[in-house]
Amino acid sequence: MKKFKKFYLEITSVCNLACSFCPPTERQKQFISVDDFSKRLDQIKPHTDYIYLHVKGEPLLHPKIDQLLDISYQKGFKVNITTNGTLLRKTKHKIINKPALRQMNFSLHSFDGHEGSTNKEGYVRTIIDFIKEATDQTDLIVSLRLWNLTEDNLTNVQKKRNREVLEIIEREFNLDYKIEERVVPGTGVKIAERIYLNQDIEFKWPSLHEEEDDGKGFCHGLRNQAGILANGTVIPCCLDGEGVINLGNINEQNFSEIIEGERANNLYNGFSRREAVEEMCRKCGYRKRFGS
Repeated sequence: MKKFKKFYLEITSVCNLACSFCPPTERQKQFISVDDFSKRLDQIKPHTDYIYLHVKGEPLLHPKIDQLLDISYQKGFKVNITTNGTLLRKTKHKIINKPALRQMNFSLHSFDGHEGSTNKEGYVRTIIDFIKEATDQTDLIVSLRLWNLTEDNLTNVQKKRNREVLEIIEREFNLDYKIEERVVPGTGVKIAERIYLNQDIEFKWPSLHEEEDDGKGFCHGLRNQAGILANGTVIPCCLDGEGVINLGNINEQNFSEIIEGERANNLYNGFSRREAVEEMCRKCGYRKRFGS
């Protein structure tokens, strides 16, 4: 029985932003129904305790996010949500103090990544107000993410934009240091109890349009993670945003059978040999982080 540390259960393929670093999905726009969500939890229950409510899409857009969190709690799951944070004012009452909610990740780089964003101060302060209230009342863990670094360092424009965000955070949490001086790219710095800020290189989604490498290397796909898109497609990892590596569909076959199917086993066994057997995997730069 395969067990996964992370399970990505996409609840919507729709997003309210159009960020430069995130290609829009080519899939049909949809929101998972409460009934389908419940059925999927029952199927993956033997395989994981931690679910992440996204692959693509903005989870706080789901009109019944409160019900999904309640069902997750009833079935014994811990939930992680990654959000751009722009809908907090509208959805705060649906998510705050939900016992299933273990961690929230806020993609602060979404503000500058989305053309037309306004009122950066208001945006960041709304998120900070929420997390102060939530962490005061619960054991919620929070990660504030600025994933917009570049391999050859930041441009002056990016540095200025990031400084504006970090300055607000430093002020709101009464920090006596500049965050850039302490954070190491790819890791985080603790700015308050259970609240962290993480900086990293800008995330790049793998695509079949990218160049292929020699296919050597390793990946944790189907080892410590797997996922199901809103349309029911089972995928090996959170980076397959279009379901290119379609292992099967949860609406047609049981999850436990799908991950023991031929395509899934070929992928798993390939990485055991340090070999990427899927074309998408050979075009994924993230795989290189794990060495050869």
